[in-house]
This record gives sequence, C-alpha cells and structure tokens, in this order.
Amino acid sequence: MRGTIESIVSALARDGLILRGGFIFADGEEAAFGPTGLPAKSVLLVGQAGAAPWPHFLRWREKQPLALTNLLDTWSRQVIGAVAETVDARAVSPSDRPYLPFQQWAMRAEALKPSPLGILMHLRYGLWHAYRGALLFEDEIALPEAHEAIHLCDACVEKPCLKSCPVEGYSLDGFAHQACLAHVRGANGEPCRSGGCLDRNACPYGTAYRYPAEVQAFHMASFAGL
Repeated sequence: MRGTIESIVSALARDGLILRGGFIFADGEEAAFGPTGLPAKSVLLVGQAGAAPWPHFLRWREKQPLALTNLLDTWSRQVIGAVAETVDARAVSPSDRPYLPFQQWAMRAEALKPSPLGILMHLRYGLWHAYRGALLFEDEIALPEAHEAIHLCDACVEKPCLKSCPVEGYSLDGFAHQACLAHVRGANGEPCRSGGCLDRNACPYGTAYRYPAEVQAFHMASFAGL
C-alpha cells in the first residue's frame, strides 16, 4: 500500500466522502481480487454521512453529457477509482456485476445491523448514510476492530418507519417493491417523488444528517425510473 490511511481520508474528503471502516479477510476466506488479480487481503469501505458529497457531485454533473446515465454511480467510480490508483488498491462499486457482498462487508466493518427498511442503522447517522464503493488491497491494512453498537431499532417501540407509507411499502414481512413503485409513479405519489420515502423520513434517529429534499427526489427518481 502506498500512502497512509490519513492520506486516503484526506483524498476522499475533497469530494465529501469518508472511510466507513474496513477489515482484514480471514485466512482461507474467499475474497474478491485486488489490483493485480491476486486475492485481496484487506478492504476499506467508502461512503458518505448525510449529503456531504452532493455539491461535489453537482459540479461534476454540470460538465457531463446530457445522455450520460447512472450519474451517481459513475461519479462515485471516478472519485474512488482515482484514490485507488494512488494507493495500489482496486476500486469496486455496489453496482458491479457479479455483485459483491457490500451489505455483509459494511456490517462487518462497522458492526451495524439492518433497520426494518433494510438500510443499516447507524448510531450517529441513523438511516442517512450510504456506501459508495470500496478499496481492495493485496496487503493487510491494520484497522481498529469494530465494536458492536447499540441497535437503535431495538430501542424504538413505536416503529414509525413501518406506519408512514400510504401503501404499506415496508412491513415486518419485507419490502413491497411493486406496490411502492406503482405508488411513486402514480397520481398520488407526489409527496414521495419530491420529498423522499415517508417511512425513511419518519425515523427519529440521525435527523441532523437527513438528506435535503432535492437529494431525496434525485434518489426517488432513480428508483422509479422517472
């Protein structure tokens, strides 16, 4: 590895991104390959807290062709890929095919658990965070071990995240994808289209990091293909 953890943190911060923990793969564990094609020994997760990357993304988007699709994925790949080149790492994305186990990596890196909405619940950020990519290394990167945090969902009795959607998109049985999609695309879907998921917004945790309506509308449009 060239550089240091501090240099990676500094490079990511220029675009509003942060390190989201990491770990060393266990001996004998099947791992994705690193920059030279050998199995990776370490992974560092890259992501965001709140909407910090948004202004950086907007400045980048202004310079892109109108026909460009998957804008946020493309931006994330470019930013994280540029950092990877400076530290002898391979940059990977949650949307890469075949899919890599980002959810499992994230839970392992930060000792988080899923909320009823499937989004990992963070003790500080609540539901207002995301993982944009990861850096895979072919050497071992020493990191502090993640200690299991209080799972805020266990302490939440009212569960407003399961009561705010008009079509009961989320329940203890899982996500009603088609019902949600039809609602967002339909005549009564405007509150969700312009302001984001009502269930997610109902969560009382991490509200200081809640995405602005503009950001939530962008993600909702991507989800609904609008």
